[in-house]
Amino acid sequence: MSKRVKAEHGIVCRLPGERFGYFGWPSIARMEDGTLVVASSGLRTEHVCPYGKTVLNFSRDDGGTWSAPRVINDSPLDDRDAGVLCLGGRKLLVSWFTSDTRRYFGWIKPHLKAEDLALWEHTLGKWTDELVERWLGSWVLLSEDAENWGQPIRVPVSTPHGPIRLSSGELLYLGKGGFNAGDQANGDIMACRSKDGGRTWEELGCVPLCEGTRKDNYHEPHVVELGDGRLLGLIRFQYSKENAPATEQICFSLFQTESEDGGRTWTRARPLGVYGSPPHLSKHSSGAVVCVYGYRRAPYGQRAMITRDGGRTWDTDWVLRDDGPDGDLGYPASVELPDGSIFTIYYQKYAAGEKCSLLWTRWRLP
Repeated sequence: MSKRVKAEHGIVCRLPGERFGYFGWPSIARMEDGTLVVASSGLRTEHVCPYGKTVLNFSRDDGGTWSAPRVINDSPLDDRDAGVLCLGGRKLLVSWFTSDTRRYFGWIKPHLKAEDLALWEHTLGKWTDELVERWLGSWVLLSEDAENWGQPIRVPVSTPHGPIRLSSGELLYLGKGGFNAGDQANGDIMACRSKDGGRTWEELGCVPLCEGTRKDNYHEPHVVELGDGRLLGLIRFQYSKENAPATEQICFSLFQTESEDGGRTWTRARPLGVYGSPPHLSKHSSGAVVCVYGYRRAPYGQRAMITRDGGRTWDTDWVLRDDGPDGDLGYPASVELPDGSIFTIYYQKYAAGEKCSLLWTRWRLP
């Protein structure tokens, strides 16, 4: 049975009525000066379209007010799920992946309005195979001051909330492979490490699959470093009629894995029996580890689960909010504020009939 936290809600970015007013798949970081940064795929028309850009919103008052969206990346393709990570001071890393929207055009075409269809055809008509091959994949951008950005760097894996920074200062990226080859279905859940702040990456080890499952059941992992140095990872597990596992599991659920050697070897992925995905993990100053996740069946919304014993047991299904008009929502991510409260951002429709906005919930551990 679900439980409800005491929470307040607000808006990071909402552009009602704007043709390019759709925002999705955000992440959040807190810089050392207290500035909050939200990265997302924004200024889009829909959940799937060719127009996504990597955008940032900033808050200097713990989420009370937010800047207008600032575009930091606009490749020729659709730039999707954005992660953001503070590397110390005002240094930032932003991650994302690109999508070849041409492969979805056939089933989307009958649902487009005439003016949107013309716009899509004009845009996709300029996409050559050579252009798509040049830009398709998983990427990061680096900034020394949160203002000026370098050139895109291709990385071996992708996941919505990007890499994490370890206590050693190195970066660890637990993600899904195959993005650079356009074949995510057959990609492994794999850990990569960077010793130079995200400029170069070394492949470490892959997560073994649960018996009776397939690679294309596993997507969108996230990881946290525990106090004893262990790595705790959670993975979005899903299936359709085409890739159903041999053993019955909950579709759109969470699987868990751990590593005791810095990501070179991992325990076999195992089901937690929790509906919802994808995960975002964060350490709280109390010692708890918090996982937030989207809940895409009625009542639609955002939820959290908490472990106080390093992932051995979880207190699940704490409701952050359950007022989503439909299932196009989720991808929550959290940071802890100075007073110990948790600030969680996500995408969701502010009201039925609108495009998706970036919203927030501030809450405390139960």
